[in-house]
Amino acid sequence: MERRKWIILLILTCLYFSGKAQPGFNNNVEDAPIDGGLSVLLAAGVGYGAKKLRDQQIAQRKDVCEED
Repeated sequence: MERRKWIILLILTCLYFSGKAQPGFNNNVEDAPIDGGLSVLLAAGVGYGAKKLRDQQIAQRKDVCEED
């Protein structure tokens, strides 16, 4: 699991720096909105985190029940 975190961090760092290396636009170009995809990714992340927390709580309850 620790290795996966480092790999993800490395990939995100590479993506960040490759985006910074791109040339700039002229001042007359409008920026593209990023709201559509970003909000979907944010919602997916929240849902995934909630599922992980729920699974962890269920596992803890099973451990407590087995000890009794």
